[in-house]
Amino acid sequence: MDNRDIRNAIKNAINTNQCASVSELVTEVSRALGVPKGLVAYEVMMMWKNGELELEGVPRNSVAYVFSVEGLWYWVSLALVTASILAVTLIGGGPLIYLRYGLGALMLLFMPGYALVESLYPRGDELSPLERLALSIGLSLAVLPLIGLVLNYTPWGIRFVPIVVSTNAVTVTLLTVALVRKARIFEAGEDRCQG
Repeated sequence: MDNRDIRNAIKNAINTNQCASVSELVTEVSRALGVPKGLVAYEVMMMWKNGELELEGVPRNSVAYVFSVEGLWYWVSLALVTASILAVTLIGGGPLIYLRYGLGALMLLFMPGYALVESLYPRGDELSPLERLALSIGLSLAVLPLIGLVLNYTPWGIRFVPIVVSTNAVTVTLLTVALVRKARIFEAGEDRCQG
């Protein structure tokens, strides 16, 4: 069963019953095609994100995006950045040292690349989750030496505090760029709506 077949079945079901709830739509298409509900729900979400269908009652502006479930990734990312800053600066030893190691590794080996991937591919359907994970790790390993190179030629040098500050500043900046790009795409979805 191809994704196009599922999307066509969703469009046909919407044309048949435009007043159906998302749950009813997913159940109907799942039964008709004999595919799992999760797969149909995913395709409905992607069609909505791409503006192929409109869900009633969903505001389509930038502010609504930032404070909606769609924009939750940004707040979770900022919380991880904040937690990693607190962990690496406040935890010096004891049993919590493993938390420091874990959050520090997450901050160095994943978050800068993740922020860059989200900035470069804001739509969400360009890459699979595995591709996003691999690119996030790989790009983090590429961005960190560049940050170190820039720090080497500053008066602060490559020390603990400048590394923490610069890495987190780059990450937060890239996350904010990604948020702005995703909010613009979300807002533009209203003009492309066919449903």
